[in-house]
Amino acid sequence: MVELGEHCHTHIIPRLKRVIDGADPGGITEAVGWKGGGGFRYFRLAPSLLEKDKYGQWVISREYNAAMLSEALCKLEGFTYAPSDSVYWQQGRSTERDFLYVTTQTLSAEHLAALSDEVGPERSLLVLCSAFRGASDRWPNLTVKKIPKAVLAKCEWGHDDYSLKVENLPKAPPEAPPPAVKPGAMRSLFDEEKA
Repeated sequence: MVELGEHCHTHIIPRLKRVIDGADPGGITEAVGWKGGGGFRYFRLAPSLLEKDKYGQWVISREYNAAMLSEALCKLEGFTYAPSDSVYWQQGRSTERDFLYVTTQTLSAEHLAALSDEVGPERSLLVLCSAFRGASDRWPNLTVKKIPKAVLAKCEWGHDDYSLKVENLPKAPPEAPPPAVKPGAMRSLFDEEKA
């Protein structure tokens, strides 16, 4: 289900918890003989990544800080958000040798040359920046894309149906196994051991 507004917290989540507990008689509970069980996962959508400025040009939303922007662009480009503590341009990775770097700066040919040298010939780097100067194909280990153009290229336009693809949602964390019961001990209804 998709909900907007605070009523998600005041109405929807409490009701879903009652349904799982088997304590909600509403809806189709009686018709299908629902006795409780199951679960749900709750995701909060991020704000829109792009907005139009006063001139009608697409720009990065003011609601995004550097970390949020890097994480969002990793997701859009198919990278894992994994910022390095020591290498500023390693903000995401797709393999052991393929990285992503996001900056809102305009990169000069000198910046790109320095990045290329740091990355080295054995690794590759996808650079997402506001603008760049020079021909980006001069550096075979760099792929350079402009923000917001790279974001807009990932958008789908002119569809009648924008169905949510849920097959790639993150999996729920595994449940902890129940504690082991000592030989000769019994478990009560409240998981307390009794000798």
